[in-house]
Amino acid sequence: MLVSRGHAERASTPCVLTIGNFDGIHLGHQALLRLLTNKAQALGLPAVVLTFEPHPREYFTPAQAPARLASLRDKLLLLDAAGVDNTRIIRFDKRFASLTAEEFIDKVLVRSLRVRHLIIGDDFRFGAGRKGDFAMLQVAGERHGFVVEAMTTHAHAGERVSSSAVRDALARGQLDRAARLLGRPYSMAGLVMHGDKIGRTLGFPTANIQLKGRRPPLAGIYNVLVEGLGGTLVRGVASVGVRPTINDAGRPTLEVHLLDWNADCYGAHLRVHFLHKQRDEEKYDSLEALTAQIALDVSHARAWFDDHADQINEFQDHHG
Repeated sequence: MLVSRGHAERASTPCVLTIGNFDGIHLGHQALLRLLTNKAQALGLPAVVLTFEPHPREYFTPAQAPARLASLRDKLLLLDAAGVDNTRIIRFDKRFASLTAEEFIDKVLVRSLRVRHLIIGDDFRFGAGRKGDFAMLQVAGERHGFVVEAMTTHAHAGERVSSSAVRDALARGQLDRAARLLGRPYSMAGLVMHGDKIGRTLGFPTANIQLKGRRPPLAGIYNVLVEGLGGTLVRGVASVGVRPTINDAGRPTLEVHLLDWNADCYGAHLRVHFLHKQRDEEKYDSLEALTAQIALDVSHARAWFDDHADQINEFQDHHG
């Protein structure tokens, strides 16, 4: 998949286009991307996604912006896997936010991307003041020679599929619900960095996975499978949170104690698949109390993995 930035560059060919933030690439996104790639194949044109960085809500109201479900890197990987030919990333800043809806159509859709067929969600709004809508795009399409198609909201098991619904499920510890909405277990990925070695001191060494300032959409203690350590998934117990017993810095961390794994993995790029929430994060009066609780967490994790061996084997086969 080709990745390009900005809207100054004019596309070499017309395209079939969709627009959105695509945070998490949930089942609704996946259905939209299937429409996109099928239409692109039928017309013999590239399938293109236009997305924004940062998320518009992060630009307008950073303090109230929701936690991201996926990093930009993960989003691009998922778009590539969905068969997208080109992702165009536009920096959402003051200059871009000030574009009127008419300017967005003329400068971005028509001149830069040369859209031939546009597929959007039925609630898509755009331009300064969010004044652009589906009806405006239809009128512009008749004038500039592109077709506009709207996709209705996607539902699964009676629930509207959205990034907000996935965030709600993760915040509530409902990992099965999140997995249903995503079509896969929720995961986070990053490089293993050197930490303060507290886990090793306590007898439970952890892989400290870099979050690069991201605010995770979930917190607590989880049973996980870790990808990136050779050809097999490694069982583990993950802690996502601010480690209140260890420090008061308030910065979220992702640490994983790998079960039955003794080798160093510094510098490895690991993906952590969250399968089951054990409990919320807690502050303990002493490191001894924390150590005792970690030992219980590990014991509970081993028992859970044993009880769900068939599920784990099926997941392993899918990722083998």
